[in-house]
Amino acid sequence: MSRPMAINRPTPEQPLKIGTRGSPLALAQANETRDRLAAAWDLPHEAFSVVVIKTTGDRVIDRPLKEIGGKGLFTREIEDAMLSGEIDIAVHSMKDMPVLQPGGLVLDCYLPRADERDAFISLKGGRLANLPEGTVVGTSSLRRKSQLLHRRRDLQVVEFRGNVQTRLKKLKDNVAAATFLAMAGLTRLNMLDEVPHTAIPPDEMLPAVAQGAIGIERRADDHGTGEMLEAIHDLRTAERLAAERAFLAALDGSCETPIAGLAEIDGGTLRLRGEILRTDGSEALSDEASGAVEDGAEMGRVMAEGLLARAGEGFFDWK
Repeated sequence: MSRPMAINRPTPEQPLKIGTRGSPLALAQANETRDRLAAAWDLPHEAFSVVVIKTTGDRVIDRPLKEIGGKGLFTREIEDAMLSGEIDIAVHSMKDMPVLQPGGLVLDCYLPRADERDAFISLKGGRLANLPEGTVVGTSSLRRKSQLLHRRRDLQVVEFRGNVQTRLKKLKDNVAAATFLAMAGLTRLNMLDEVPHTAIPPDEMLPAVAQGAIGIERRADDHGTGEMLEAIHDLRTAERLAAERAFLAALDGSCETPIAGLAEIDGGTLRLRGEILRTDGSEALSDEASGAVEDGAEMGRVMAEGLLARAGEGFFDWK
């Protein structure tokens, strides 16, 4: 069923341009956004154009993110393209998004969140707890590295960047014996049956803030596009991310700070769990709180302040 529009609806001749990174997972997320918009507004797929934008984070894969600028490296060029009018919206993995957007842009649409858990990946099968002493595990995530070393200081951790396919090839090439991926990524790529994996419960490894969530960014003054996006916005995901991202913002989180957080909603109650770790995994501090859903952002802020007070100065210093 069609809906009224504040401006002209996109057409195959003048499509809505969807900006994205070029990895198979990023394209799957952009296509999901296109499909949801097309269904919500009774439009053909040709009314949308997926525009691939190469980001610095994608181009430079031989160095850790902390050495080349952190999370913004996966979003900056895409946001510049939106501000210049090259694209109309941008589809992002929310765990890659800085907590603040550039002036003139707004992030107020989220798709329903997928499985937020981490997946332990080993081509030989098995579980994380059963890895032999000295096993080499690859990851580019400082959070995962710190969490792993906190639990298993006997393991070796090596830098392991690249998209899902690249990381799997590194396992086949014996760069490492095991790695981690997001369950949401495996699900969206329809690879759950192809990749030997074990989902890790949040009680064992708390995921990254906003893991499994897709966010759609737009120009703040583009009210017609904002109206279109309202039709596919998932309120429950937004409520969960409000708590998690407030927690991250109060910690001044970046790729150089090992931080984990997860909000879950049951009825009108939101449960928030948060964790911060020393970069070498030698110490982890965690907290948990429950309250009204509408108080989620305040809960996140208060939890972060409490953890920072317990941590003391220098907790996140690189080791």
